[in-house]
Amino acid sequence: FAAMENIILFFFPPSFQMTTLGNLTPSSTVFFCCDMQERFRPAIKYFGDIISVGQRLLQGARLLGIPVIVTEQYPKGLGSTVQEIDLTGAKLVLPKTKFSMVLPEVEAALAEIPGVRSVVLFGVETHVCIQQTALELIGRGLEVHIVADATSSRSMMDRMFALERLARTGIIVTTSEAILLQLVADKEHPKFKEIQNLIKASAPESGLLSKV
Repeated sequence: FAAMENIILFFFPPSFQMTTLGNLTPSSTVFFCCDMQERFRPAIKYFGDIISVGQRLLQGARLLGIPVIVTEQYPKGLGSTVQEIDLTGAKLVLPKTKFSMVLPEVEAALAEIPGVRSVVLFGVETHVCIQQTALELIGRGLEVHIVADATSSRSMMDRMFALERLARTGIIVTTSEAILLQLVADKEHPKFKEIQNLIKASAPESGLLSKV
């Protein structure tokens, strides 16, 4: 047994993490929309593009019955969520001053949703609120999917290194189209046609593409 244990430790050292498969199902998924606010519009790189993709994601969430949690960073000073983002049906829209979205009210909302396993996370800024939210969520045992084409920062260097760091921790960095098609999973899904219509036009191929 000791020899076998040594072999296991050789191939799977204590620091080893099994690859996260990242399977998504609507019944076990929540969408987190982070700080997509008006005052960030002139500062965040390719903000118009991530607004467009964020709106597509929220439309998909409504079609598939996926709960949506939204935060706004100090809205008194930074304004509300941009008008293009339709928050109709959001489970929670919450002001915050903490960078992470993982507030007591958010934890309580998650506890009310049975079987939550995965969080799809997007918004701004990648290296601050997105990063800190993602790390807190995986620390609580949830699987996190960051939507690269709906996530940005003021600095592309900050964005790039944040995504690289998060990917190394086992967080899944993916795209909006991959997320939506993984959630329907089958051409015979009753909402497939509607989701297909959402992604018929590809997401903007902005400068985010070459910086991931």
